[in-house]
This record gives sequence, structure tokens and C-alpha cells, in this order.
Amino acid sequence: MWQETDLLLWKPPAAWFSINAFFVPDGAGRRLRNWYVNFEHPTRRTETGFDTFDLTVDLLIHPDLTGWEWKDEDEYAHVRRLGIVSDTEHQAVDDARAQVLAMLADRAGVFAHAQRWAAWSWEPAWPTPRLTRPTVAAEGGAPEGG
Repeated sequence: MWQETDLLLWKPPAAWFSINAFFVPDGAGRRLRNWYVNFEHPTRRTETGFDTFDLTVDLLIHPDLTGWEWKDEDEYAHVRRLGIVSDTEHQAVDDARAQVLAMLADRAGVFAHAQRWAAWSWEPAWPTPRLTRPTVAAEGGAPEGG
């Protein structure tokens, strides 16, 4: 599934979700297979990149946005029972679910331009993105050497 799948990902830094567009080969080109919303912790910048934490529940959306279904709700209920997802995190996920469903219904956010994004493709001539090293705040930053 992942070997021939291209992924375009939107991850607003403070959001409790990311929105993913999965593309698969189709003849000489490729096509949008589906939209996929992953519910997760907001992204944190680290020394080596970015960190987040998957909260197990996901939303699978048809390429034309006409239908959707929840995925892994049983797994989400299980991690809730185990205490892996706290009450605070659960409330954030519920709020994020409502936010994403509203964006989908209103065709807002990424979904406002879904047809254009469905036709998106990576230009091979584009340079490989490079991350700059994160800056350390003057107050409360890591001490020199460690």
C-alpha cells in the first residue's frame, strides 16, 4: 500500500489533526485515492525535526468528498480504557473531530480547493526541502553543551 503511494500532508502546527491526500498510480499518471484525517497531538519542533503522537482514530474521506467513515474507533476506545489517551486529550480529539466535519461540510480549509489539490503533483525540479536548526529561546533554553 505505501510503496507506490504518494502523500500530500497538511499539518497546521496547533491542530489536533493532519489532513492527508493519498495518490496512487493510474495509467501514465496518478489519481487521488482518498483523503485521510489523522487525529494526533499538535506538532512540536525538536532538535532533529518534528514530533507528534497518533491518537489512533482516523477519518477516511472519499476523493470527491461525498462520503466519509470513521476508522479505528474500537482501537481508540481501547486506548481510552487503558488511559493512554487522557480525558483532556479526548476532549481535544472531540473538538478536532467537530472542526474537521465542519470544514468538510462547509468545504472550508483544505477542502475549499479539493479539486485543485487532487490534481497536485510534485515537480522533480524542486529542491529537496531542508530544515533549519530550531532556535533556543534566551530564557529557559537548553544549557550550553547539553
